[in-house]
Amino acid sequence: MSNTPHELADEFPEHVERMHELRASDAHFAKLFDAYHTTNRAVHRAETDVEPTSDEHLVTLRKERMALKDQIYAQLSKAAAQ
Repeated sequence: MSNTPHELADEFPEHVERMHELRASDAHFAKLFDAYHTTNRAVHRAETDVEPTSDEHLVTLRKERMALKDQIYAQLSKAAAQ
């Protein structure tokens, strides 16, 4: 079990500046960013037993985090291509 917090700046270090720009200028990206952060914190709290949860719920949270991360990466890639 990994209990490393998967912060977006660590996941996409080459896109940190672009993330800040998009977060300020694109409401949809800001919503995805905030949802990722909230879900990521929930996963980290569950993994470290700060807020224990069932295995099924943890798997659901991890899948949600992965889906959000994929959407964020798609938005970053789209912005980079423009």
